[in-house]
Amino acid sequence: MTRNSTIDIAAPGIAGLKPYVPGKPVSELERELGITGSIKLASNENPLGPSPRAVAAAQAALAELARYPDGGGFELRRALAERHGVDMACVTLGNGSNDVLDMVARAFLHPCVETVMAEHCFAVYPISAQAVGATIRVAPARDRGHDLDAMRALVNEHTRVVWVANPNNPTGTWLPRQPLRAFLDGLPAHVIAVVDEAYVEYVDAPDYPDASQWLVELPNLVVTRTFSKAYGLAALRVGYALSSPAIADLLNRVRQPFNVNSVALAAAHAALGDQEHIRRGVELNRQGMAQLVAGLGTLGLGYIPSVGNFLAIDLGRPAAPIDQALLREGVITRPIANYGLPNHLRVTVGLPEENARFLAALARVLDR
Repeated sequence: MTRNSTIDIAAPGIAGLKPYVPGKPVSELERELGITGSIKLASNENPLGPSPRAVAAAQAALAELARYPDGGGFELRRALAERHGVDMACVTLGNGSNDVLDMVARAFLHPCVETVMAEHCFAVYPISAQAVGATIRVAPARDRGHDLDAMRALVNEHTRVVWVANPNNPTGTWLPRQPLRAFLDGLPAHVIAVVDEAYVEYVDAPDYPDASQWLVELPNLVVTRTFSKAYGLAALRVGYALSSPAIADLLNRVRQPFNVNSVALAAAHAALGDQEHIRRGVELNRQGMAQLVAGLGTLGLGYIPSVGNFLAIDLGRPAAPIDQALLREGVITRPIANYGLPNHLRVTVGLPEENARFLAALARVLDR
């Protein structure tokens, strides 16, 4: 079978789909360039790493590698339900929050319906929607963030899912309480609203809403969270959705068996209990963000104000060549032309010495 004939027999949404491109691993860069000591500021990972409690729990779980994990993730789901003040039936676990986002697409989207999202939105939304053949409606951004009025104007009788990232990746923009709640209140009953809160722990804006508090009043709301960012467990892939039991039941019908492994379940459960570690990471991020902002000011560069653990930097010219030059300096960042921002470079807030190294490398590259 030739490559072309293979594409011809693929599902309609797959042929034109571009795979998600992750941040380049340090090992790949060093293998390509024959260098050592590189740093990665491309994937919004937590430079503090996971809680020691999570590491200990993961190590203990290794003794049972021959056993399948608890397919329902009982202990983690119970802990999450208690933290959020919901019934366990409202919690759906995923192999990262990407997994639960994909479950939403598979449960509610198909070729005869539409889905609405914002310009510059997280790449997983269009990937999952296109894979199942749904029609995608994209609302133009306002100030690099969600334009809720433009999104609402695209909702019609065919719409089944609306996606809102708060804060948004890769821009770091966020929506305050009143406009977001008014938008959600105004959606028709046949529309599922997904509010993706992957970076919620980092946000200190005074009017930022915790959408999970609206679940009782909004039966078609799905709120997604992750342990990959502030909890520092990106390698283990644990995320979850909070929703009504009725929606959770449908998500669990498409959820793969044993989708969260035993080591991940144990580590996430332990990490959830160490909120002091989260506070240390958030404070490190606050200081690092200030360090980056000050350094960019010295370099005369603009950026999109962010409440996450990353900044989208406006270079005023195509970012791809700058990214390539930074790679040769041993610094991995993320150009985001695929998000419609060809002049922007996204950089994760790192440790103080990593932030300083990035800023020095950027200054050298821009000076060439």
